[in-house]
Amino acid sequence: MTNEVTRIPAAPPTEAAAHFGAKLAFETDCDDVHTALAAGAPGFVLFDVRGPNAYGRGHLPGAANLPRKEITAERLAAIPAETPIVVYCAGPHCNGADKAALALARLERPVKIMIGGVTGWLDEGFPLVDGPQPGSLPVV
Repeated sequence: MTNEVTRIPAAPPTEAAAHFGAKLAFETDCDDVHTALAAGAPGFVLFDVRGPNAYGRGHLPGAANLPRKEITAERLAAIPAETPIVVYCAGPHCNGADKAALALARLERPVKIMIGGVTGWLDEGFPLVDGPQPGSLPVV
């Protein structure tokens, strides 16, 4: 029986492996970020790319605020060029993380988007912290 799921056949396994492998090079998820942060030395810098008001109302623990419109080489100078950067925004209804990731990639920085953003983080049951920007960049 044909339906909307089966009407278009699934890709061959080799093509599917290439597609999903590439996708994981661009994205990470809330649980993986949470686990890495809980381990203490995640190996990446985490940026909340929303504005400072949204950041102040609640952000991921360990995230620094770098609004996407403020991403410049000068703002990133203290971060080693090879250090991966993970960005997130409000959630799946927001493309701020995509815009930030594009800006970072154009600055030749390794970058991934945390899919789900704040909405996904909360859906997983993880807490936010509130308050203004800490004085230093997050620990790598």
